[in-house]
Amino acid sequence: MNLKDILEKDIKNVLIRINPIKYCHPIVILNKKIQLGHYQLNNLIKIANTLQLEPYKLSKIIIYNIKKKYIYKKITFSEPGFINIFICHNWLSIELEKIFISYRLGIKVTKPKNIVIDYSSPNIAKEMHIGHLRSTIIGDVIVRILHFLGHNVIRANHIGDWGTQFGMLIAYLEDIKLTSISKNSTTSLEELEKLYCEAKKKYDSDKLFAKKSREYVVKLQNGDQYCYNIWKKLVHITMLENQKIYNKLNVTLKKNDIMGESLYNKMLPDIIEDLKNKKIATEKNGATIVFLREFQNRSGEPMGVVIQKKDKGFLYSTTDIACFKYRYERLHADRIIYYTDARQHQHLMQAWTIAKKANYIPHDLLLEHHMFGMMLSKNKRPFKTRDGNNIKLSKLLDEAIERAIKLIKKKKPNLSKKKLILLAEVIGISAVKYADLSKNRNTNYVFNWDTMLSFEGNTAPYIQYAYTRILSIIKKSTFPIRKLKARIILEKESEIKLAIKILEFEEIVLLISQKGTPHIMCQYLYQLATYFSIFYESCSILFAQRIKICKSRLKLSILTAKTLKKGLNMLGIKTVKKM
Repeated sequence: MNLKDILEKDIKNVLIRINPIKYCHPIVILNKKIQLGHYQLNNLIKIANTLQLEPYKLSKIIIYNIKKKYIYKKITFSEPGFINIFICHNWLSIELEKIFISYRLGIKVTKPKNIVIDYSSPNIAKEMHIGHLRSTIIGDVIVRILHFLGHNVIRANHIGDWGTQFGMLIAYLEDIKLTSISKNSTTSLEELEKLYCEAKKKYDSDKLFAKKSREYVVKLQNGDQYCYNIWKKLVHITMLENQKIYNKLNVTLKKNDIMGESLYNKMLPDIIEDLKNKKIATEKNGATIVFLREFQNRSGEPMGVVIQKKDKGFLYSTTDIACFKYRYERLHADRIIYYTDARQHQHLMQAWTIAKKANYIPHDLLLEHHMFGMMLSKNKRPFKTRDGNNIKLSKLLDEAIERAIKLIKKKKPNLSKKKLILLAEVIGISAVKYADLSKNRNTNYVFNWDTMLSFEGNTAPYIQYAYTRILSIIKKSTFPIRKLKARIILEKESEIKLAIKILEFEEIVLLISQKGTPHIMCQYLYQLATYFSIFYESCSILFAQRIKICKSRLKLSILTAKTLKKGLNMLGIKTVKKM
């Protein structure tokens, strides 16, 4: 249990004894001014009003009745209504000793749940662009954290591998006599996307070609071997290139995580029939529609969700209903998390509502749509190329590496070419990822090369450098790490602040596992690195006058390095030993 939870639980137990009916949950936060206390009960006035007591009188009852006296150095009241909590240095020292020898930094494995996380979701026959970056890297952070906590995490890369575009592409490949793509073609994804654009133009302008394309869609859906072979090759070419980007981004998605729209294709006719039989869906003008009272159109009438078109084609909503059904029945999901932008929210909620009405999923199954904002350029507009197209993700990452190479050359001109490229890949890719992850996912953010590659402020290079700096200090020590038996001693304010910040790590991990907000980890790591810098400036580590103090501060340094590394790893950001 983390320190914040311990404090809130202690106060909670007192409040329940005072009045279990009018109980109000205590909110404990870190105190910004350490001289007033390490932690603070922040909603004492609200609790006092609920219990019809004066804040001062309530504070006296809480302070007197708190049980775990050994944790607290002292607890005080301050006007107009705050309880200030000073943590016992000896208790802090004991807790730090526990996590010093723990690979998991003292964080226990929780009761495992089956959690499906839907993220990345690229389209077939198209290169990934910057619009895929946020979904891919934010989703992967939550995968890493939930896996670390002991959950069975199922990565679902819901690729767009079905539908009209494939009939269109197959028809066009036949027109230009490039059907050999289904055998041993060396066609690149870039070439494939050009073919797709040409096919789309022809589809929009040529009615006969559009008719032929639709016929090929039907053939593909009915299992035609010729169409299937081409389709399979298109998917293979696309995902082979996408995997290179996942590897470069240090994202954990693999081939086995692909769960495309095609996976649910055979389920769709039965779902349409079942929804009709249950009187949930109805036919209107040849189409099959579900009218939902929970959603209203502009006229205030129940919104109609089309699940099958007149031509008997299925829609995204149909696939998502099947998707929910599959994830509950086959994958036994306890919790489903989506990482897509806000524009898909209503669509997801409608499919979710239909799935519940049909009893495909239980009402207590957790669905969370972790929406995110857009990446903007300096002029606060969508970040695109000059001709208005989305920037290819591969090009963005290549530019990040090139910029990192120039930056490193200025600082280390004599570095070998091999080391330069390896270091530039780590710094460049990490800078792009961290710049995104450090922003609240619910907001838009401005993309800026200069700030993200800076060694100052809340950036990846700053935290990576802080980690290597600590390693350098530890390396200079004459004491082997395994022989640091001396207990951690906390005397100075900078030591205590650093100790409390280290113990806050579990709270941060658990919060992100619930909210899906990686920027909280970024803020934490930046603060931890800053606190260590203050500690380093005010406390001699290697040349402390007493050996036991030297060993104590070395252990505190090692714990900081471990926490920084673990936190960066959860963000999917690599560390290096030298920078």
